[in-house]
Amino acid sequence: MTDTRGHKNRLSTPTAGQEVVDNGVVDCVGVLNWLVPEQGQQHPFLLPINVTSDAIDHYGHVNNAVYLKWLEEAGWAHLHQLGITLERYGAWDVAMVVHRHELDYVAPAHEGDELIMATWLECHNRISVFRRFELKRIRDGKTLFKAYSHYVCTYMSNGKARRIPKALTECYDLACPSG
Repeated sequence: MTDTRGHKNRLSTPTAGQEVVDNGVVDCVGVLNWLVPEQGQQHPFLLPINVTSDAIDHYGHVNNAVYLKWLEEAGWAHLHQLGITLERYGAWDVAMVVHRHELDYVAPAHEGDELIMATWLECHNRISVFRRFELKRIRDGKTLFKAYSHYVCTYMSNGKARRIPKALTECYDLACPSG
């Protein structure tokens, strides 16, 4: 399978014996296959999500804006695992702002569904970071949502574009070495 940028995606199936990943989530990687690019972080960060009634819209399924909220929550949780916090961004005078989100709503989620959002860094360079997301329903492994996000580095103080500082690049390199 090839995405719109010509990257080949392949199913990744790490060791099924692993039970808990670094973020304390039961490891569904051995049960659920994630699309992982040939470059970038090879094992996704996983965030569990339980669908509650406040996520449901007038059509009886999760509202599309809620998926974007979950995307943001998963991204920040992954950054925290890498040692990146809003306080550190402030100290570095950095804001990584969204340049583009590509969102694919594949199938609906409903109240009571137990989901898992996977996210991983695909690559980064002097001014940008590229991240992927995939949301699956745990009971059947069905992919419900996929996203590709491009973030650009700016000065938090004035919003102007800037290079990613070395200290931040070193944090990103923990998940996805630049190159």
